[in-house]
Amino acid sequence: MTLRIIATGGTFDKHYDELTGQLVFRESVLPAVLARARLTQDVVFEPLLALDSLEMQASHRQQIKQACSDSTEDRIIIVHGTDTLCDTAEVLGTSKLAKTIVLVGAMIPYEITNSDALFNLGFAMAVAQLCAPGVFVAMNGQIFSWDEVRKNRATGVFERC
Repeated sequence: MTLRIIATGGTFDKHYDELTGQLVFRESVLPAVLARARLTQDVVFEPLLALDSLEMQASHRQQIKQACSDSTEDRIIIVHGTDTLCDTAEVLGTSKLAKTIVLVGAMIPYEITNSDALFNLGFAMAVAQLCAPGVFVAMNGQIFSWDEVRKNRATGVFERC
């Protein structure tokens, strides 16, 4: 079984720019993350977008849906910004693709100390291998169905709704 990992941006993939003090997109950190994880699982990496999810539009979500539809792999992980991750999950969930699709993000960029990115990605990889076809959100050690999750902005965690 091969997993496809689609990068769309989000905090997970941001870099700290020391000159401006801002978080920015450069080359994806995911190839380095996957190397660090020492995977024995076959993985195909697809850098699709590099967007903050607050900048994501309906056309971007359609691009993500098309990438999932076109994938020869039936187990897909989408690295996504957490602010609108549930919106993309809804687009994918209502499309009823016959694949296991797991959306994951991070509250702290991978490159910053105490990031949750590596754990969240590893957890999402397990979820993608174990769950039946459907669309799921995997964050902070919990699995949510696409239609039963929301981000609690006050606490910064995902929860059932």
